Amino acid sequence: MHILISNDDGYFAPGLACLATHLAAIAEVTVVAPERNRSGASNSLTLDRPLNLHRAASGFFYVNGTPTDCVHLAVTGMLDRQPDMVISGINAGANMGDDTIYSGTVAAATEGFLLGIPSIAVSLAGGKSLKHYDTAAQVVVELVRRFEQNTHGQPWLLNVNVPDVAYSELQGTQVTRLGKRHKAEPVVRGQNPHGDTVYWVGAAGQAQDAGEGTDFHAVASRRASITPLQIDLTQYSQLDAVRGWLGERA
Repeated sequence: MHILISNDDGYFAPGLACLATHLAAIAEVTVVAPERNRSGASNSLTLDRPLNLHRAASGFFYVNGTPTDCVHLAVTGMLDRQPDMVISGINAGANMGDDTIYSGTVAAATEGFLLGIPSIAVSLAGGKSLKHYDTAAQVVVELVRRFEQNTHGQPWLLNVNVPDVAYSELQGTQVTRLGKRHKAEPVVRGQNPHGDTVYWVGAAGQAQDAGEGTDFHAVASRRASITPLQIDLTQYSQLDAVRGWLGERA
């Protein structure tokens, strides 16, 4: 099995190294990651300049672009054959609920999915001083082994969030739906050294929809949350209403 690994924290991130080490024990791995932290890049592609591919002393490849660029470049131009899986992470911090819209970690996995490859985004959910990347890596190894043991009619996209606890303290896994956060906090106004007004994007809102069955609830219960994602943004329940508004007949 050949696994393409990427992330949004950059090729030097500890979560990436931990994931690559664990997966290298069970599969052939290729790492292609951004040259710097691109958290919040979402599904952006770089179209206004060329991309450069370099190899670090670690053997990891890095690109002067977004997480999406990394996976797209690897699958459509760099690799001799399509990988069996794309795995993005391990992100430093959760990607739950609304986070998935902005997340570069999820975006890298999404690009693999759009290119027809089963893909997983994995994040370590905890505070500022994260400790247990090994726990998240072991969860991913288990998912990869299950993937190898089962046939799949079509590719899937999984968003995995693992609580920052020792593996022995993990209370299993749970298939979940995305929860929802409260409205984000306001931007923070400040001044740069030249006296110009600058703005920092405010922190994400706290969990709002975090009940039983959500990713928030699973992680709070020390379970790894596994959420299947889809890309179709169509709001099917409003199709007839919009047709009526436009005077169209169904």
